[in-house]
Amino acid sequence: MTASATDLQVTPAAGYAGDIPAPLAWQWVQAGQAVLVDVRTDAERAWVGQVPGAIPVALKQWPGMQANPDFDAQLRAAVPPGGKVVLLCRSGVRSVAAAQRAAALGIEAYNILEGFEGDLDAHNQRGQKSGWRKQGLPWHQ
Repeated sequence: MTASATDLQVTPAAGYAGDIPAPLAWQWVQAGQAVLVDVRTDAERAWVGQVPGAIPVALKQWPGMQANPDFDAQLRAAVPPGGKVVLLCRSGVRSVAAAQRAAALGIEAYNILEGFEGDLDAHNQRGQKSGWRKQGLPWHQ
């Protein structure tokens, strides 16, 4: 998978370091420049798929989508002091909230655009139109 240099840019965001495309996040992770944290639920990772090497730190948990009371501590344990984190969720919504929370904790945080499964298509299905998987980045079930 190749992307042009203009496709691999950080977009400024309110309340955290920025939004980034998935290929750039993967480049940073591969280069040791960032930690990849998957904020989806345990069920989503188990049933839909996961990224090799991503650290699971659910923002909310299934069932009920209740807030993870240990999120702050788990995130701090995942990201070394002074390090940066790239955050992945299903569609790029929960990862914004996670990036805002990480920034409030003093962590340089980036939201991965489109998430793991991407936007809904004309049939209200994810994974066909955009997202980590659709872009051909590494994942497994």
